[in-house]
Amino acid sequence: MDLFEYQARDLFEKHGVPVLAGAVATTADEAFEAAAKIGGKVVVKAQVKVGGRGKAGGVKLAEDAQDARTKAAAILGMDIKGHIVHKVMIAQAAPIEAEYYLAILLDRSNRTFLVMASVAGGMEIEEVAHTAPEKLAKVPVSSVDGITPEMAKAIIAQGQFPADVADQVADVLLKLWETFKSEDATLVEVNPLVKTSDGKIIALDGKVTLDDSAAFRHPDHEALVDHASTNALEALAKEKDLNYVKLDNGQVGVIGNGAGLVMSTLDVVAYAGEKFGGMRPANFLDIGGGASAEVMANGLSIILGDPDVKSVFVNVFGGITACDAVANGIVQALELLGPAATKPIVVRLDGNNVLEGRAILSAANHPLVEQADTMDGAATRAAELAAK
Repeated sequence: MDLFEYQARDLFEKHGVPVLAGAVATTADEAFEAAAKIGGKVVVKAQVKVGGRGKAGGVKLAEDAQDARTKAAAILGMDIKGHIVHKVMIAQAAPIEAEYYLAILLDRSNRTFLVMASVAGGMEIEEVAHTAPEKLAKVPVSSVDGITPEMAKAIIAQGQFPADVADQVADVLLKLWETFKSEDATLVEVNPLVKTSDGKIIALDGKVTLDDSAAFRHPDHEALVDHASTNALEALAKEKDLNYVKLDNGQVGVIGNGAGLVMSTLDVVAYAGEKFGGMRPANFLDIGGGASAEVMANGLSIILGDPDVKSVFVNVFGGITACDAVANGIVQALELLGPAATKPIVVRLDGNNVLEGRAILSAANHPLVEQADTMDGAATRAAELAAK
């Protein structure tokens, strides 16, 4: 789960990372009140989960509360790279003397954590890595040992931070590590981390991504969810503990057991769909290795409820999940849905109890269901039905 900037700021403050005063507003009047409370110059920032806000006009300096009202009114409702601005952050302005960069992230390719530190803050880190790689320190962090005070100082030294701020930046890095670890984050990033004219180090802009798989340890994280932008089908799937992701511009609903099988199914459907006017997969849905008939029924009902879906491809290789359980789930789902089920379903079963599963579907003889022996054949037929 990606957080808005104001949520990241609040999380930083909770863990002792130095931040400036800030508040969130959804109307121009709320922006005026927040700016009046903070006092002096403020920065009005669009709250969208996408980069490039400044270039799009979504970040503006306001001289006072009245100016903040005017700037907020101009930013609210803006479309920034397809994201509509519904909130703005009112942040205390700071006299910036220098800009730096700090981040801790999950390095999946190396199966460890990684700290990135640079004195070239205020720009995209990819640009720094490309144009001035000598200014970017990249240091692996053991999940067992974490970041010690000694290691923090060594990282800051490797990042070539000036001596007059090195101790402060090292302290910020330790607090960011505490944030990263205790909140089960996969990314905490500060860009820019600034040195103000009075020599203080401040986290001026933050980005945080939390690990959804650790949500059970953090009931307070539910309050951070942006329900307004959450896809309704994804929210429903989450309630039913299904691994579902809605895809753009797709017409073929996909259900499989196992993430690897589902990913390969998406590719096969996309390839087959090229023969039928560019039909594409509409979703990712993994019912898991030990899914019950109820889980199968829940998954199918969600996909059939997607108005973009024109056909459904159920691709199951029976292992822990036996094919007869999957077949029963399909029959059960169609009985529950009744007249609401109107889209053709192509089923490919193989593996454990495959003959029993195919027999159950044959006996049910549902007019929407047809079976295919192979993955390629099923994908082709599902794409063909979607095109029709």
